[in-house]
Amino acid sequence: MKVVFFEDVEGTAQVGDVKDVKNGFARNFLLPRALAGAPTKDNLQRAMSLAQKEARRQEKLDAEARKVTQGIENYVVTLEARVGENGRLFGSVTNRDIAEKLNASTGMSVDAHIILLAEPIREIGARPVTIKFTRNVSVEITVDVVPDEASKPIVARLMAEREAEAAALAKAQAARAYAEAEAGKSAGFEADDDDDEDESEEAE
Repeated sequence: MKVVFFEDVEGTAQVGDVKDVKNGFARNFLLPRALAGAPTKDNLQRAMSLAQKEARRQEKLDAEARKVTQGIENYVVTLEARVGENGRLFGSVTNRDIAEKLNASTGMSVDAHIILLAEPIREIGARPVTIKFTRNVSVEITVDVVPDEASKPIVARLMAEREAEAAALAKAQAARAYAEAEAGKSAGFEADDDDDEDESEEAE
């Protein structure tokens, strides 16, 4: 069924759009809630008027959001966390934790829901996180999760172990490469010896 949208429907359409949708979706959801209607002349004019009004509203929201993003672009939010023996956090860092720290540090009022975190953070380290203020305006900050004082010895030990493992692996790879190179040389010498024997036989 073809309908014209009077409001934004997330993941489906924006106000003013004319789209084909499933009949059940239109009859059971869109039409009863007056989110969309049949694409008649009157409905199309109404939708266009609503779309223009929404565009002006969105432009105003975007302008306000851009002023805010200028203050936190490339901002680093540092959060301390307790780390377990396996290197993972006790608990996790959520978008709510990030919002609270960001707001406390900057005096802003960023809603946790606009901080796009696919899943809670469960490991130390820095990673980029996007804050989406409006449909068109977003900013990327860095969230750096560091060990608290009690966890620093654990993290230091884990890092030392990882460095030792990396060094051992590099040493083993170097030894393997050397052995393969020596084997290649030996094969080359044997081939040369065979050639010398063939030349001697031909000379006889």
